[in-house]
Amino acid sequence: MLQVFKKMNKSLVEVDSELVVDGYDFADQWVHMSNPTDREIEFVAQATAIPEDYLKAALDAEERAHIEREDGILMSVTDIPITEEDDDKYTYATLPFGFIATESTVVTVCLNETSIIYDLMAGRYVKDFNIHKRTRFFLQLQYVIAKKYLQYLKQIDRASSRVLNDLEKSMKNESLLEMLSLEKALVYFSTSLRANTAVLDRVPRLVKFFDEDEDLWDDVLIENRQAIEMSNIYRDILSGTMDAYASLISNNLNIVMKALAVITLCIDVPAMIASFWGMNTDVPFSDVKWGFYVVIGISLVILIVILVVMWKKRMLK
Repeated sequence: MLQVFKKMNKSLVEVDSELVVDGYDFADQWVHMSNPTDREIEFVAQATAIPEDYLKAALDAEERAHIEREDGILMSVTDIPITEEDDDKYTYATLPFGFIATESTVVTVCLNETSIIYDLMAGRYVKDFNIHKRTRFFLQLQYVIAKKYLQYLKQIDRASSRVLNDLEKSMKNESLLEMLSLEKALVYFSTSLRANTAVLDRVPRLVKFFDEDEDLWDDVLIENRQAIEMSNIYRDILSGTMDAYASLISNNLNIVMKALAVITLCIDVPAMIASFWGMNTDVPFSDVKWGFYVVIGISLVILIVILVVMWKKRMLK
């Protein structure tokens, strides 16, 4: 999908897609592509003089975060957080997000649609952003991405608290699998945030900052580092919780196995003695009227001895 935005009356508006045809002038406009087709990539590359390799870089889900400047074109790939719906549950992951800026045009590329674009349009985290100021627009975009990470991290924290409450009531496999999914998402977030911070550290070497840009760059770094700390804390908590529940499951299994062992001994010992006296051979007390009670008494005595030994060994506690 191809979207074109331009600044009109201090606000950003979307250009009618029917107007974006061959020969359209993208000067001083922002082009955003979500999972673009080869035809759209070729069209934008010809109209903006941006190499197709730059436009396709963010379409590789495994592309690492990086930034470079060549022939007057600034190109960066950073990771953004996304949510995916799976069996009525939301899972969290990250995707590469490409930013390419020329002297006249800004192009962003992503493999999927993302709410970050709508956050920018609505001015949710930044206000008065200007696509004509390329560096500031890039930093504002990174600020929105950092804020989106923080938003999703809070959602993950609330989800983990809900799952923990469910596990305290009943230890179900579904809850444990959801905990594992949240822990995996935190690993993705932490790794992507560190890569984004490495990209931001290189920005001052490639572009020139104005005074306002310096403050904004500091804010972006602060938000990224806060998100890294939060993801690490939540990941450690979830990891420790998973280890604790693994220990509880193992301990409960040991208790069950110990109880089964005691029950087995209590059943097998009388059964073994009864089987001896049930053979078709001469056995003691076979001709005595009260022989049956003697056998029962012997079984009970042996059983009591076993239970006393197990009690002293703390096997019944």
